[in-house]
Amino acid sequence: MDSGEIGPELLERWALHYLGRYASSAENLRRVMMRRVRRHCHGTETARETAALIDALVTRYCASGLLDDAAYAAGRVQSLHRRGESLRAMRARLAAKGVSAADVANAVSGLRADAPDPDLAAACAFARRRRLGPFRRAAADHARELGAFARAGFDRRVAEAVLACTDMEAVEELARNGLD
Repeated sequence: MDSGEIGPELLERWALHYLGRYASSAENLRRVMMRRVRRHCHGTETARETAALIDALVTRYCASGLLDDAAYAAGRVQSLHRRGESLRAMRARLAAKGVSAADVANAVSGLRADAPDPDLAAACAFARRRRLGPFRRAAADHARELGAFARAGFDRRVAEAVLACTDMEAVEELARNGLD
């Protein structure tokens, strides 16, 4: 094989190496593989010709279960929720990875089994991670804390509820039971 030639074996090796390191959606793997091909070919015609090979590879991986966008979305949503990501930010992040809106909606609806209001529970985790509200160490700057919640994608109702908590136990109770 010529050093500039990209065949199915090389693409398979690249794809399996990537999937061995990272979880991925089908569209994200397609994008990663195309970037790698373009870098390898330095913009020659080969990059366009290998798109069909990459599509066939991704289709085969989806059919075999190696790539599963629904499972990827569910796992990613759980992970982001524990980190304190808002539902709005989760949806945007998964859409950027090429996950369909239906898969994202199914994954987000799975969060409702854990908490009555998943966005509120995520806001509580966000406050703990960023040391906001009752987790703060310094004097309160309400406007700055509200801004941090807003930039993270939480609405004002949720932010105000978390910031109104007086201690850490109240935040945990709010996360478990939601707003009454």
